[in-house]
Amino acid sequence: MTRSLENRIGIVTGAAKGMGREICLALAGEGVHLALAAREAEPLLALGREIEAVGRRALVQPTDVTDEAAVSALVERTLATFGGRIDILVNGAGVTGPIETPVWEIKSEDWDHVLAVNLRGTFLPTKHVLPTMIAQRYGKIINISGTSGLRGYKNRAAYSSSKWALRGFTRTVALEVGPYNVNVNALHPGIVAGDRMERLCREKARARGSSPERSTTSTSRRWRSAASPPPGTSPTPSSSSPPMPRRT
Repeated sequence: MTRSLENRIGIVTGAAKGMGREICLALAGEGVHLALAAREAEPLLALGREIEAVGRRALVQPTDVTDEAAVSALVERTLATFGGRIDILVNGAGVTGPIETPVWEIKSEDWDHVLAVNLRGTFLPTKHVLPTMIAQRYGKIINISGTSGLRGYKNRAAYSSSKWALRGFTRTVALEVGPYNVNVNALHPGIVAGDRMERLCREKARARGSSPERSTTSTSRRWRSAASPPPGTSPTPSSSSPPMPRRT
């Protein structure tokens, strides 16, 4: 049985852990060969071995998505490795930034870092894959945003602002490249159980002087105001992986 994305070529940033890792495994399961990008090499190498074990090729390329030269090298190496095509880009790299911090207490360097990774780190991979996608008249770009880009998020101004900006970026690029049969979409998951969410809840608890468990409950209630997972649960990275692009 032919899989829906058999032998397509994809790049995933933020691939090493959490949702990015699960997205890579899901894409590989649908037949995609992958270039894996993140800052840390070791988890990428381990993921690459998992992907190769299911019969897909994996290119491991440690990459700082805020560095244009590094992103250009990622794209060029992907093209050289996989025969000159790039069919799918998942922009999954991101940082949480200051937690439980009102806007007047945010350090300017922390603000700049969040915008650099979450917005510039989506812009640069998109910029560098689009010439190939436009030339081949095919491409799927998925930007991982969040529900923080759908409404305000108290004490998380940098993070929420980056996700709102990502919505505008996604819609604008979709208008520009749609005539070339390139689709650009953003996904807005709520809270997802995993190491990052545990760190966030620990930091919230520290700032509030409460327990991590109470912070987790508070965060879950906030998320359920926009979407409703089963009571008392949070999605895991594997249950929250985006639907795979259809082959067209």
